[in-house]
Amino acid sequence: MYGGDIYAGHNRTKKTPVPQVAAERDLVVEDAASGFCGAVVGFDRSYDGEFVKLEDGRGAVRLFALREAAFLIDGRPVTLVRPKVAAPKQPTRSASGSTRVEGLRARVARGSRIWVEGVHDAALVERVWGHDLRVEGVVVEHLEGLDNLGARLTEFGPGPGARVGVLVDHLVTGSKESQLTTGLGPHVLVTGHPFVDVWQAVRPAAVGIEAWPTVPRGEDWKTGICRRLGWGTPQEGWRRVYDAVDSFRDLEAPLIGAVERLIDFVTEPE
Repeated sequence: MYGGDIYAGHNRTKKTPVPQVAAERDLVVEDAASGFCGAVVGFDRSYDGEFVKLEDGRGAVRLFALREAAFLIDGRPVTLVRPKVAAPKQPTRSASGSTRVEGLRARVARGSRIWVEGVHDAALVERVWGHDLRVEGVVVEHLEGLDNLGARLTEFGPGPGARVGVLVDHLVTGSKESQLTTGLGPHVLVTGHPFVDVWQAVRPAAVGIEAWPTVPRGEDWKTGICRRLGWGTPQEGWRRVYDAVDSFRDLEAPLIGAVERLIDFVTEPE
């Protein structure tokens, strides 16, 4: 009397799940309810939930709630979801341009050393070559003035496995610096740059100037630079210089070459 299988009505076809689509910028979708068609241009959030911004061909922008199956792509319902934010890529190059070593643990310090004249020299070397130095286990120390070089070398006693590389400011022929750094033996290498101070080895464009001003002989160079550039005290000027350096590209070529030669010297096999 029931005319067929009385259980037939209980057979249900499984509902096909609506695919989720990442709402990437410029993706064109249609709001299923209103028929508004536009490209994704952004998102918004309020106490009512999360919304996607769609812009149509006339430039009109409207907000639509991110609800299940609320949109159509090529006539088929989809659920829009926020795109996943990719984790920022770690730089594959260090500030010096060398290949970055991931998961680095600093190597035990070598017996060899790199010496620089002052704190600012040491800070800039660390800023650019710090990663490389930790990979190689090289310690950088400052001399607190080149006049201390002779006494420090006597105390240190350079030799096989205990080399010393010295970075010198204003290393030009006939200068006091060149006279203090000659004839120091095979286990000592002196390199340098021609600039009066290591500040000047920072490219002017990096610190936002056209060129480093000329400071007359006899006037303190850093004080004169800060006075002419309106940088305040030398301490304030140094902060400007240091903050301007992110990589080797912010330095002049003579300083880059000098430091690279020193690193090679103190790390090459005897």
